Amino acid sequence: MHDKGNYVLHFPIRTSVFKVTTFVEQSSLVESSARMAEQQTELPEDVETDDCMTTYTYMYSPDLLKDNVAFITGGGSGIGFRIAEVFMRHGCDTVIGSRNLERLTEAAKKLSVATGQRCLALAMDVRQPETISAAVEDALKEFGRIDILINNAAGNFLCPATSLSFNAFRTVMEIDTMGTFNTSKVVFERWFKDHGGSIVNISATLGYKGQALQVHAGSAKAANDAMTRHLAVEWGPSGVRVNTLAPGPISGTEGFRRLGGMRAETSGMFQTIPLQRAGNKTEMAHGVLFLASRASSYVTGACLVADGGSWLTSANNLPALLDYWSSGLKRDK
Repeated sequence: MHDKGNYVLHFPIRTSVFKVTTFVEQSSLVESSARMAEQQTELPEDVETDDCMTTYTYMYSPDLLKDNVAFITGGGSGIGFRIAEVFMRHGCDTVIGSRNLERLTEAAKKLSVATGQRCLALAMDVRQPETISAAVEDALKEFGRIDILINNAAGNFLCPATSLSFNAFRTVMEIDTMGTFNTSKVVFERWFKDHGGSIVNISATLGYKGQALQVHAGSAKAANDAMTRHLAVEWGPSGVRVNTLAPGPISGTEGFRRLGGMRAETSGMFQTIPLQRAGNKTEMAHGVLFLASRASSYVTGACLVADGGSWLTSANNLPALLDYWSSGLKRDK
C-alpha cells in the first residue's frame, strides 16, 4: 500500500511526465503533417476528370514502350484511360475497348492529341467472345501486333448479399471474371501464343478480408487473382507474362464515387490508411507500366497491391456500411 506521503511525493512527477508526453505527441503530429504535405507535392501528376494531364514527369525512359501496342479493356475512363495515356507517353500505340463507342472515340481523340501516339477506339463487350475476336482482328489490321493486354473492364456497386439478386451477382462475375478470361484467351490464341506478350489484370483487395457489401466484386476479383497464377504457369513457356495490380481507393474514378470514397475522405477515414490518403490514377498507371514493360521482365504470376496499405488497417465496419447504403443507395440489385 502507498501512504499519503508517497502519493504526494509522486503526483508532481506523474503530472510532468504526462505534460512531456503530450508535447511530444503534438510535435509528432506536426512533423507527420509536414511530412504528408511534402509527400503530396511529390505525387505524380493527375487530374480528377477523364482528361489528359497538362504536365507529366517521367520516372522511366520515355521510350520504354516504343513501338509496342497495348490492348486495354475499359480504356475510355478512369484508371484505364490513365493507363492508356501513360503508355502512350512512353511510345506505345493503344487500342481502347468497351461497349460505349461514343465515349471511347472522344477518349481516343484526347489521348492522341496529348501524346502524339495512335489510339484506336473499338466497341466490344468482354462478355461476348465474338465481339472481342472482331476487335482483336481490327487491332491487328491497324497495328500489325499486340504486345500488351490490360484487363481493366469491371462493374461494381455496394450491396449486401441479402439484397443482391442472382442476376446481379452473375453480371459482375461475367464482366470481371469471364471478361478477363475471354479477352485473355482470344488475344493469346490469336497473337500471344506465337509472339509472346504481357498481360496485366486489374484486381482489388476486397476478398482479402471479406469486405462487407462486396461479395460480388470480391469473389470476382479473387477468381481473377487465381486466374493470373494459373495462366502465368500455362502460358509462360510461350513467352507470356501474366500479373495483377490491385488498387485501393483511387480518386477520380467511378468506383471512388460509387463506393463511398468521397464520404470516407471528407470524414477523415483515410487517416486509418498507413499513407493517410487515397491514391491517384497516375500512380496506378505507373504500377501497370512496370508490370507490363521490360522493367519487370522476370516477374510473372505476381500481384502488386497498390493501396497505400489500406487493406491492412481500414475498418470493415458492416453497420456503418449498411447505414451508408441505406441512406441513399438502398435498392436491390
